[in-house]
Amino acid sequence: MRIEVKVPQLPESVEDATVMAWHKQPGEAVGREDNLLDLETDKVVLEVPAPGPGVLAEVLVKQGDVVKAGDVVAILTEGSGEKAAVPAAPAPAEQAAPAAPTEAPKSAPATPESAAGQALSPAVRRLIVENNLDAAAIPASGRDGRLTKEDVLAFMAQGKPGTPAPSAAPAAGAAAPAASAPPASARAPAVEPGDRGRLEQRVAMTRLRARVAERLVQAQQTAAILTTFNEVDLSAVNELRRHYRDSFEKAHGVRLGFMSFFIKACVEALKRFPVVNASVDGTDIVYHGYFDIGIAVASPRGLVVPIVRDADQLGFAELEKQVQGYGEKARDGGLSIDDLTGGTFSITNGGVFGSLLSTPILNPPQSAILGMHKIQERPVVVDGQIVVRPMMYLALSYDHRLIDGREAVQFLVAVKDLLEDPARLLLQV
Repeated sequence: MRIEVKVPQLPESVEDATVMAWHKQPGEAVGREDNLLDLETDKVVLEVPAPGPGVLAEVLVKQGDVVKAGDVVAILTEGSGEKAAVPAAPAPAEQAAPAAPTEAPKSAPATPESAAGQALSPAVRRLIVENNLDAAAIPASGRDGRLTKEDVLAFMAQGKPGTPAPSAAPAAGAAAPAASAPPASARAPAVEPGDRGRLEQRVAMTRLRARVAERLVQAQQTAAILTTFNEVDLSAVNELRRHYRDSFEKAHGVRLGFMSFFIKACVEALKRFPVVNASVDGTDIVYHGYFDIGIAVASPRGLVVPIVRDADQLGFAELEKQVQGYGEKARDGGLSIDDLTGGTFSITNGGVFGSLLSTPILNPPQSAILGMHKIQERPVVVDGQIVVRPMMYLALSYDHRLIDGREAVQFLVAVKDLLEDPARLLLQV
């Protein structure tokens, strides 16, 4: 019996998806819920599981194809789909190509799980497939022996066998181990004629990167963006964290970081200046009576902004857990559409990468975004004395169509005051 594998219902506002990578090959046995392929949308990566056990008889779409909900992407036939049946899968390949038995292993790089003997996150799978790596050859440091993204990057940085190298590109063509076209990012760089052998690589934008580019241009073209700056002395926050760090982690099972303080301070300031939490809709101003705070997070696919919903109702521990959880999900490619939808105000922290000062860009339709930066000890004057304090520059970018300079400056001053005297966050004064 033939079983059609169809593209599942796509999230709201997502019209189509691009085939990112196949994890099973024709002739291979699969079990129920085994991940057959990854689909990339402009927001998240979706997995397409097998609807039941069987054998993957036919693949109807290839990497890079655009599909819509309900499209048939593969055909399964009923049969043994248990894991133990997988070794029998090479038989169809040998029958299909008796004159070239050495070609059977060419599909191996596309199924890193079979090589590693473990389930891999979408981010790790993508790195392995795109860079033609052998997952079994990479030392794993994750929990329960799992392979992490950091393991793969470290392996590539060491130049281990299987890592693509530009100098080997001309010779790689004859031995390319892929029956189908490799992803654009894994193709050998093209040598520009007459340019003394200098290499140039053309890589297609990921859908997420293309969507981010579209939204950034939209923000620049539709909003009147200005940025105001201030600086904050984080001595009091540092002292609180130092004093309660161990007891907080013991009580709540999460580290007390800086982000919860900044979220709390922003929420309190947004209550005082509701227009900063508002948005423009045509000729209307929409005032939001809730506080959904977007936290910009770097992921292997690019910048994403998951949403901490109803942040005003969460304690420090709950905020830290959500932020930490979003960071882990972003690294592993596990963010859902719900995680990324909505938001009334955003915070971005360029300081983790060493940025001392920047002008963050709005995340439409939001009207403001706070930029955090590197904490740096600097001499400042306190009560007529020069002292060294841990200082951070703050930047607030805002839509001047809606927010006047006075409100923007007062909002940023409120954030500064709350952080310099954190007791105010508890007393709401």
